[in-house]
Amino acid sequence: MSSSVQEGRVTKPHTRRRRVREIPKTRTTSQHHDRYAIEHDKKKKHHHQLPLVERTNERSIQEFASKYIPKECLVYQARGVAGSDPEGSEQQKEYRLSVYDPSTIPDTDLNQCFKLIEETSSDAYRDSSTGWSPTKKRKEMKLPDMKYLVVRREGGSEDDEEEGGDDVVGFMSFMITYEDGKEVVYCYEVHLSPSVQGQGLGKRLMLMLLEIGRRVGMEKAMLTVFRSNAVAQRLYAALGFETDEYSPRPRRLRNGTVKEPDYRIMSIRLDGGPYV
Repeated sequence: MSSSVQEGRVTKPHTRRRRVREIPKTRTTSQHHDRYAIEHDKKKKHHHQLPLVERTNERSIQEFASKYIPKECLVYQARGVAGSDPEGSEQQKEYRLSVYDPSTIPDTDLNQCFKLIEETSSDAYRDSSTGWSPTKKRKEMKLPDMKYLVVRREGGSEDDEEEGGDDVVGFMSFMITYEDGKEVVYCYEVHLSPSVQGQGLGKRLMLMLLEIGRRVGMEKAMLTVFRSNAVAQRLYAALGFETDEYSPRPRRLRNGTVKEPDYRIMSIRLDGGPYV
């Protein structure tokens, strides 16, 4: 009987198999491209499924600036300013605006922006129910969705050198966000050094805020202003801002005294434009 047949069972003779080493498959350029295209399509689909506010804030600051901020608006030629040269012609000053978010703004610029807030508004904060807290303000300035327009004076001067060579003379911070369920562009801060006030820079920054909000597709532009800041309120009113429906109202105390809120929320519908 063959050794392969035992008790009616057929068994295969034991043979040693030779192991063949498999060559690992490599991904072709075409496969790499297809994988990238699929991932790109997934991200694109995810991006378009997000609500407008989240979709906008997901963009890098470079993408945001390219899409929503007119490039020509990043240079501002100041209107005629006080003073003249020996020949009697008006001085012309030019300013350059840079766009940042908290992850890209240089520390020196952020510190200078904070100093402008401290210089121009810390007293108003101290006199208000809010109070002045440098720590809270710095924390607010670093909120992830905050965006900055930082103003620099083009060209140096002897005055700049005496002031330490710092060329940041103003800024505006804003956010694409929700307010009472509405999609808005909210102005958090707008401050100018006293040396550049009266040249139309404040108005230009506010008009840029409106234009950015319009281009993004926001319903309103909003801001909060201290009632003690009459100059700012006049500027905002001249641009069309009005007291918002959610602005705090006067409160009548138990003793009959009417307590006025120390701040005012103002807004404007973005159904016009272009603004710059």
